Amino acid sequence: AAEVRRLLGAPDRPSGAGRRIQDPFGFRAFPQAHGPALDAVAALRRVVEVEVNCPSENPLIAPDGTAAHHHGGFYAAPVGLALDALNLAVLQTAQLSAARLTALGRPDLTGLPAFLATGPAGSSGTMILEYTAHSALAELRHCAAPASAGHAVLSQGLEEAASFASQAARQTLRAVAAYGTVLACELVTAVRALRLRPDPPAVSAFTVADAALPSGAEDRPLTADVTAATELLRTLAET
Repeated sequence: AAEVRRLLGAPDRPSGAGRRIQDPFGFRAFPQAHGPALDAVAALRRVVEVEVNCPSENPLIAPDGTAAHHHGGFYAAPVGLALDALNLAVLQTAQLSAARLTALGRPDLTGLPAFLATGPAGSSGTMILEYTAHSALAELRHCAAPASAGHAVLSQGLEEAASFASQAARQTLRAVAAYGTVLACELVTAVRALRLRPDPPAVSAFTVADAALPSGAEDRPLTADVTAATELLRTLAET
């Protein structure tokens, strides 16, 4: 919450009467959803650092070559479980992201035109981004199904379990791509909403995004906008 306030230049406590008794969960519950996602990333990092520094080949051969020791170090349950936890946590934040995107298109919440459209009657504005975001959200929801719940019995019953960590890793790669799409759609929508305000905020987060995204609010394909937002998010994540 403190980091969000810093980026927005917002005070620690709101002052004055608000426009509504309650804001939608997408805005109110952001720290409670995003915090566990950050914790899941940190937990996965710790697990991976341990795994890459431990011998997993089976069997392990004694230094003098006189014995072979069979073990379970290859069983990557810690990695699979950590990846599954991350995917579930990311899904929570993505659902709130999509909810905020929808909220930004509601005049009763923003005081701005429906779908942030500025053209003639019937203009769709950013409405199409809701479809794009929810399509990616459906993919992310599929990826969040725990791979660790899988089961396999092989080798005449000798290998009667599997961690499915590799499957969890593949699901995570797909989840990351889908998550990026959801966030990019929200970013494009949020920047347009701020541009339509009579007093856009003079904070660095908006300044950077405003400069990176195409200008103009007329109805047009938004592919270039989402692509630019995706690249910007990737750049910000690496800095």
